[in-house]
Amino acid sequence: MKNIVLIPGDGIGQEITESVTTILEKAGADINWIEKSAGLKAYEETGNPLPEDTIEAIDEHRIALKGPLTTPVGSGFRSVNVALRQKFNLYSNIRPAHTLPSIDSPFRDVDMVLFRENTQGLYIGKEKWIEEGENKRHSEAIAVVTEEASKKIVRAAFEYAKQNERKKVSLVHKANILKLTTGLFLEVGRKVAEEYPEIEFEDVIVDNMAMQMVIRPSQFDVVVTTNLFGDILSDLASGLVGGLGVTGAANIGDDAAMFEAVHGSAPDIVGKNIANPMALLFSSLMMLEHIDQKQVAENIRKAIYKTLVEKKVYCTPDIGGEGTTSTFTQAVCDNI
Repeated sequence: MKNIVLIPGDGIGQEITESVTTILEKAGADINWIEKSAGLKAYEETGNPLPEDTIEAIDEHRIALKGPLTTPVGSGFRSVNVALRQKFNLYSNIRPAHTLPSIDSPFRDVDMVLFRENTQGLYIGKEKWIEEGENKRHSEAIAVVTEEASKKIVRAAFEYAKQNERKKVSLVHKANILKLTTGLFLEVGRKVAEEYPEIEFEDVIVDNMAMQMVIRPSQFDVVVTTNLFGDILSDLASGLVGGLGVTGAANIGDDAAMFEAVHGSAPDIVGKNIANPMALLFSSLMMLEHIDQKQVAENIRKAIYKTLVEKKVYCTPDIGGEGTTSTFTQAVCDNI
Protein backbone atom coordinates (compact mmCIF):
# COMPACT_ATOMS: atom_id res chain seq x y z
CA MET A 1 0.00 0.00 0.00
CA LYS A 2 1.34 3.41 -0.99
CA ASN A 3 1.36 6.25 1.53
CA ILE A 4 0.30 9.52 -0.13
CA VAL A 5 -0.15 12.92 1.49
CA LEU A 6 -3.62 14.32 0.80
CA ILE A 7 -4.15 18.09 0.98
CA PRO A 8 -7.86 18.81 0.36
CA GLY A 9 -7.23 22.55 0.16
CA ASP A 10 -9.64 25.45 0.40
CA GLY A 11 -13.10 26.30 -0.92
CA ILE A 12 -14.45 23.39 -2.95
CA GLY A 13 -11.31 21.40 -2.18
CA GLN A 14 -12.95 19.22 0.46
CA GLU A 15 -15.87 18.35 -1.82
CA ILE A 16 -13.83 17.40 -4.87
CA THR A 17 -11.29 15.55 -2.74
CA GLU A 18 -14.03 13.40 -1.23
CA SER A 19 -15.29 12.65 -4.73
CA VAL A 20 -11.85 11.62 -5.96
CA THR A 21 -10.97 9.44 -2.97
CA THR A 22 -14.36 7.72 -3.23
CA ILE A 23 -13.76 6.90 -6.90
CA LEU A 24 -10.20 5.68 -6.29
CA GLU A 25 -11.37 3.45 -3.46
CA LYS A 26 -14.10 1.99 -5.67
CA ALA A 27 -11.53 1.28 -8.39
CA GLY A 28 -9.28 -0.57 -5.96
CA ALA A 29 -6.40 1.89 -5.74
CA ASP A 30 -3.90 0.63 -3.17
CA ILE A 31 -3.39 3.88 -1.27
CA ASN A 32 -3.13 4.96 2.35
CA TRP A 33 -4.09 8.64 2.57
CA ILE A 34 -2.26 10.87 5.06
CA GLU A 35 -4.36 14.03 5.29
CA LYS A 36 -2.64 17.36 5.91
CA SER A 37 -3.58 21.01 5.49
CA ALA A 38 -2.24 24.02 3.61
CA GLY A 39 -3.53 27.34 2.31
CA LEU A 40 -6.11 29.63 3.88
CA LYS A 41 -7.64 26.95 6.11
CA ALA A 42 -4.24 26.09 7.54
CA TYR A 43 -3.45 29.78 8.04
CA GLU A 44 -6.69 30.34 9.97
CA GLU A 45 -6.01 27.30 12.15
CA THR A 46 -2.28 27.60 12.75
CA GLY A 47 -1.14 31.03 11.53
CA ASN A 48 0.91 29.34 8.82
CA PRO A 49 -0.37 28.63 5.27
CA LEU A 50 2.21 25.86 4.91
CA PRO A 51 2.50 24.13 8.30
CA GLU A 52 5.72 22.34 9.17
CA ASP A 53 3.95 19.00 9.68
CA THR A 54 2.62 19.18 6.11
CA ILE A 55 6.14 19.76 4.78
CA GLU A 56 7.47 16.93 6.96
CA ALA A 57 4.81 14.53 5.68
CA ILE A 58 5.62 15.29 2.04
CA ASP A 59 9.31 15.06 2.82
CA GLU A 60 8.79 11.59 4.31
CA HIS A 61 6.39 10.11 1.75
CA ARG A 62 7.50 12.09 -1.37
CA ILE A 63 4.08 12.14 -3.08
CA ALA A 64 1.09 14.43 -2.54
CA LEU A 65 -2.33 14.97 -4.07
CA LYS A 66 -3.49 18.54 -3.56
CA GLY A 67 -6.77 20.37 -4.07
CA PRO A 68 -7.01 24.09 -4.86
CA LEU A 69 -5.43 26.47 -2.33
CA THR A 70 -6.11 30.07 -1.44
CA THR A 71 -2.97 32.00 -0.50
CA PRO A 72 -3.90 34.27 2.44
CA VAL A 73 -3.24 37.97 1.98
CA GLY A 74 -0.42 39.24 4.15
CA SER A 75 0.92 35.81 5.05
CA GLY A 76 4.37 36.40 3.59
CA PHE A 77 3.86 33.74 0.91
CA ARG A 78 3.62 34.77 -2.74
CA SER A 79 2.07 31.35 -3.37
CA VAL A 80 1.85 28.16 -1.33
CA ASN A 81 1.91 26.23 -4.60
CA VAL A 82 5.16 27.90 -5.65
CA ALA A 83 6.64 27.34 -2.19
CA LEU A 84 5.93 23.60 -2.40
CA ARG A 85 7.38 23.32 -5.90
CA GLN A 86 10.54 25.12 -4.87
CA LYS A 87 10.92 23.28 -1.55
CA PHE A 88 10.91 19.87 -3.23
CA ASN A 89 12.48 20.98 -6.53
CA LEU A 90 9.48 19.85 -8.56
CA TYR A 91 10.95 21.19 -11.76
CA SER A 92 8.57 19.51 -14.24
CA ASN A 93 5.05 20.90 -14.41
CA ILE A 94 3.21 18.46 -16.68
CA ARG A 95 -0.18 19.43 -18.14
CA PRO A 96 -1.92 17.05 -20.58
CA ALA A 97 -4.70 18.40 -22.82
CA HIS A 98 -6.82 15.76 -24.49
CA THR A 99 -10.14 16.08 -26.29
CA LEU A 100 -12.91 14.59 -24.14
CA PRO A 101 -16.20 13.06 -25.30
CA SER A 102 -19.24 15.35 -25.07
CA ILE A 103 -17.23 18.37 -23.88
CA ASP A 104 -18.12 21.42 -25.97
CA SER A 105 -15.12 22.55 -27.99
CA PRO A 106 -14.48 23.32 -31.67
CA PHE A 107 -11.33 21.18 -31.41
CA ARG A 108 -11.90 17.42 -31.53
CA ASP A 109 -8.38 16.13 -32.10
CA VAL A 110 -6.26 17.66 -29.34
CA ASP A 111 -3.77 15.31 -27.69
CA MET A 112 -0.77 17.22 -26.35
CA VAL A 113 1.27 17.15 -23.16
CA LEU A 114 2.98 20.36 -22.06
CA PHE A 115 6.16 20.35 -19.95
CA ARG A 116 6.82 23.64 -18.17
CA GLU A 117 10.04 24.37 -16.31
CA ASN A 118 8.79 25.02 -12.81
CA THR A 119 11.60 26.63 -10.83
CA GLN A 120 13.20 29.42 -12.89
CA GLY A 121 12.37 32.16 -15.41
CA LEU A 122 10.59 35.30 -14.30
CA TYR A 123 8.60 33.44 -11.65
CA ILE A 124 11.48 33.30 -9.18
CA GLY A 125 10.30 36.77 -8.13
CA LYS A 126 13.58 38.69 -8.40
CA GLU A 127 12.07 42.16 -8.73
CA LYS A 128 13.19 45.57 -7.56
CA TRP A 129 12.38 49.26 -7.78
CA ILE A 130 14.87 51.55 -9.46
CA GLU A 131 14.79 55.14 -8.24
CA GLU A 132 14.77 57.61 -11.13
CA GLY A 133 13.77 60.82 -9.48
CA GLU A 134 10.55 62.60 -8.55
CA ASN A 135 7.32 61.37 -10.16
CA LYS A 136 9.07 58.51 -11.97
CA ARG A 137 8.61 54.84 -11.20
CA HIS A 138 10.85 52.19 -12.68
CA SER A 139 10.75 48.50 -11.80
CA GLU A 140 12.85 45.60 -13.03
CA ALA A 141 12.52 41.83 -12.95
CA ILE A 142 15.25 39.27 -13.52
CA ALA A 143 14.60 36.01 -15.40
CA VAL A 144 17.00 33.19 -14.55
CA VAL A 145 17.67 30.31 -16.96
CA THR A 146 20.44 27.80 -16.22
CA GLU A 147 21.87 25.04 -18.35
CA GLU A 148 21.32 22.46 -15.61
CA ALA A 149 17.62 23.21 -15.11
CA SER A 150 17.04 23.44 -18.86
CA LYS A 151 18.60 20.02 -19.39
CA LYS A 152 16.38 18.49 -16.72
CA ILE A 153 13.08 19.73 -18.13
CA VAL A 154 13.95 19.06 -21.78
CA ARG A 155 15.21 15.56 -20.97
CA ALA A 156 12.04 14.92 -18.94
CA ALA A 157 9.95 15.83 -21.99
CA PHE A 158 11.95 13.54 -24.28
CA GLU A 159 11.86 10.67 -21.78
CA TYR A 160 8.10 11.04 -21.52
CA ALA A 161 7.81 11.00 -25.30
CA LYS A 162 9.99 7.88 -25.49
CA GLN A 163 8.15 5.99 -22.76
CA ASN A 164 4.70 6.87 -24.09
CA GLU A 165 5.44 6.32 -27.79
CA ARG A 166 5.03 9.99 -28.65
CA LYS A 167 6.51 11.06 -31.96
CA LYS A 168 7.50 14.72 -31.59
CA VAL A 169 8.81 17.25 -29.08
CA SER A 170 8.23 20.97 -29.73
CA LEU A 171 10.43 23.42 -27.80
CA VAL A 172 8.89 26.88 -27.36
CA HIS A 173 11.12 29.93 -26.90
CA LYS A 174 11.70 33.60 -27.73
CA ALA A 175 15.37 33.29 -28.63
CA ASN A 176 15.02 35.77 -31.48
CA ILE A 177 14.68 38.52 -28.85
CA LEU A 178 15.73 37.04 -25.50
CA LYS A 179 18.96 35.67 -26.90
CA LEU A 180 20.73 34.83 -23.63
CA THR A 181 17.93 33.35 -21.49
CA THR A 182 15.62 31.54 -23.89
CA GLY A 183 18.57 31.37 -26.26
CA LEU A 184 20.30 29.14 -23.71
CA PHE A 185 17.12 27.09 -23.32
CA LEU A 186 16.98 26.53 -27.08
CA GLU A 187 20.68 25.66 -27.28
CA VAL A 188 20.29 23.05 -24.55
CA GLY A 189 17.15 21.68 -26.20
CA ARG A 190 18.93 21.11 -29.48
CA LYS A 191 21.77 19.26 -27.75
CA VAL A 192 19.42 17.03 -25.75
CA ALA A 193 17.39 16.28 -28.90
CA GLU A 194 20.48 14.70 -30.45
CA GLU A 195 20.26 11.96 -27.80
CA TYR A 196 16.81 10.96 -29.09
CA PRO A 197 17.14 10.60 -32.88
CA GLU A 198 13.96 8.50 -33.03
CA ILE A 199 11.85 11.47 -31.86
CA GLU A 200 11.16 14.42 -34.15
CA PHE A 201 12.28 17.77 -32.73
CA GLU A 202 11.22 21.29 -33.63
CA ASP A 203 11.54 24.73 -32.06
CA VAL A 204 8.72 27.27 -32.21
CA ILE A 205 8.74 30.97 -31.27
CA VAL A 206 6.17 31.54 -28.53
CA ASP A 207 3.90 34.01 -30.34
CA ASN A 208 3.70 31.72 -33.36
CA MET A 209 3.05 28.81 -31.01
CA ALA A 210 0.02 30.54 -29.51
CA MET A 211 -1.40 31.12 -32.98
CA GLN A 212 -0.68 27.60 -34.19
CA MET A 213 -2.31 26.06 -31.12
CA VAL A 214 -5.65 27.64 -32.00
CA ILE A 215 -5.34 27.05 -35.75
CA ARG A 216 -4.28 23.39 -35.75
CA PRO A 217 -3.57 22.01 -32.27
CA SER A 218 -3.36 18.45 -33.59
CA GLN A 219 0.13 19.18 -34.95
CA PHE A 220 1.56 19.22 -31.40
CA ASP A 221 2.43 16.20 -29.34
CA VAL A 222 4.84 16.88 -26.45
CA VAL A 223 5.66 20.55 -25.82
CA VAL A 224 8.43 21.85 -23.56
CA THR A 225 9.08 25.45 -22.56
CA THR A 226 10.17 27.88 -19.86
CA ASN A 227 8.18 28.88 -16.78
CA LEU A 228 6.24 31.97 -17.92
CA PHE A 229 5.54 30.70 -21.44
CA GLY A 230 4.49 27.36 -19.98
CA ASP A 231 2.07 28.97 -17.56
CA ILE A 232 0.30 30.78 -20.41
CA LEU A 233 0.38 27.99 -22.99
CA SER A 234 -0.77 25.27 -20.59
CA ASP A 235 -3.89 27.30 -19.77
CA LEU A 236 -4.42 27.86 -23.49
CA ALA A 237 -4.15 24.12 -24.07
CA SER A 238 -6.71 23.49 -21.33
CA GLY A 239 -9.02 26.01 -22.98
CA LEU A 240 -8.89 24.02 -26.21
CA VAL A 241 -10.44 21.00 -24.51
CA GLY A 242 -12.93 22.59 -22.12
CA GLY A 243 -11.02 24.58 -19.50
CA LEU A 244 -9.10 24.16 -16.27
CA GLY A 245 -11.97 22.20 -14.76
CA VAL A 246 -11.33 19.17 -16.99
CA THR A 247 -7.53 18.94 -17.11
CA GLY A 248 -5.07 17.48 -14.63
CA ALA A 249 -1.57 18.53 -13.62
CA ALA A 250 1.56 17.04 -12.11
CA ASN A 251 4.67 18.58 -10.57
CA ILE A 252 7.52 16.08 -10.62
CA GLY A 253 11.13 16.25 -9.49
CA ASP A 254 13.90 13.69 -9.21
CA ASP A 255 12.53 12.10 -6.04
CA ALA A 256 9.20 13.77 -5.20
CA ALA A 257 5.91 14.54 -6.92
CA MET A 258 2.78 16.58 -6.31
CA PHE A 259 -0.43 16.19 -8.30
CA GLU A 260 -2.99 18.97 -8.21
CA ALA A 261 -6.05 20.71 -9.57
CA VAL A 262 -4.83 24.01 -11.03
CA HIS A 263 -8.20 25.79 -10.96
CA GLY A 264 -9.27 28.11 -8.17
CA SER A 265 -10.92 27.28 -4.87
CA ALA A 266 -14.31 28.71 -6.02
CA PRO A 267 -15.60 29.89 -2.62
CA ASP A 268 -18.84 31.10 -4.24
CA ILE A 269 -20.08 27.54 -4.84
CA VAL A 270 -18.87 25.86 -1.64
CA GLY A 271 -21.50 23.53 -0.19
CA LYS A 272 -23.77 23.66 -3.25
CA ASN A 273 -22.78 20.19 -4.48
CA ILE A 274 -22.01 21.47 -7.98
CA ALA A 275 -18.19 21.53 -7.91
CA ASN A 276 -16.63 19.67 -10.82
CA PRO A 277 -14.07 17.11 -9.53
CA MET A 278 -12.70 16.17 -12.97
CA ALA A 279 -9.47 18.20 -12.82
CA LEU A 280 -8.40 16.67 -9.51
CA LEU A 281 -9.59 13.28 -10.72
CA PHE A 282 -7.46 13.43 -13.87
CA SER A 283 -4.55 14.59 -11.70
CA SER A 284 -5.07 11.53 -9.52
CA LEU A 285 -4.88 9.31 -12.62
CA MET A 286 -1.47 10.82 -13.38
CA MET A 287 -0.55 10.00 -9.80
CA LEU A 288 -1.70 6.39 -10.16
CA GLU A 289 0.41 6.02 -13.28
CA HIS A 290 3.37 7.52 -11.43
CA ILE A 291 3.10 4.87 -8.68
CA ASP A 292 2.64 2.04 -11.22
CA GLN A 293 -1.06 1.48 -10.65
CA LYS A 294 -1.68 2.03 -14.35
CA GLN A 295 -4.51 -0.43 -14.80
CA VAL A 296 -6.50 1.21 -12.01
CA ALA A 297 -5.96 4.56 -13.73
CA GLU A 298 -7.11 3.19 -17.08
CA ASN A 299 -10.24 1.65 -15.54
CA ILE A 300 -11.19 5.00 -14.01
CA ARG A 301 -10.46 6.86 -17.26
CA LYS A 302 -12.81 4.56 -19.18
CA ALA A 303 -15.48 5.08 -16.52
CA ILE A 304 -15.12 8.88 -16.83
CA TYR A 305 -15.49 8.72 -20.61
CA LYS A 306 -18.56 6.53 -20.26
CA THR A 307 -20.06 8.98 -17.78
CA LEU A 308 -19.40 11.91 -20.12
CA VAL A 309 -21.53 10.31 -22.82
CA GLU A 310 -24.53 11.05 -20.58
CA LYS A 311 -23.08 14.39 -19.49
CA LYS A 312 -26.41 16.19 -19.13
CA VAL A 313 -27.70 13.73 -16.57
CA TYR A 314 -24.65 13.17 -14.42
CA CYS A 315 -22.20 16.05 -14.84
CA THR A 316 -22.00 19.44 -13.18
CA PRO A 317 -23.37 22.66 -14.73
CA ASP A 318 -19.96 24.13 -15.63
CA ILE A 319 -19.63 21.60 -18.46
CA GLY A 320 -23.26 21.68 -19.55
CA GLY A 321 -24.78 19.07 -17.29
CA GLU A 322 -27.71 19.15 -14.92
CA GLY A 323 -26.13 16.91 -12.32
CA THR A 324 -24.13 17.42 -9.14
CA THR A 325 -20.80 16.46 -7.65
CA SER A 326 -22.57 13.51 -6.08
CA THR A 327 -24.26 12.27 -9.28
CA PHE A 328 -20.99 12.47 -11.19
CA THR A 329 -19.13 10.59 -8.45
CA GLN A 330 -21.75 7.87 -8.27
CA ALA A 331 -21.93 7.50 -12.06
CA VAL A 332 -18.17 7.07 -12.37
CA CYS A 333 -18.21 4.52 -9.54
CA ASP A 334 -21.05 2.63 -11.23
CA ASN A 335 -19.15 2.61 -14.54
CA ILE A 336 -15.94 1.20 -13.10
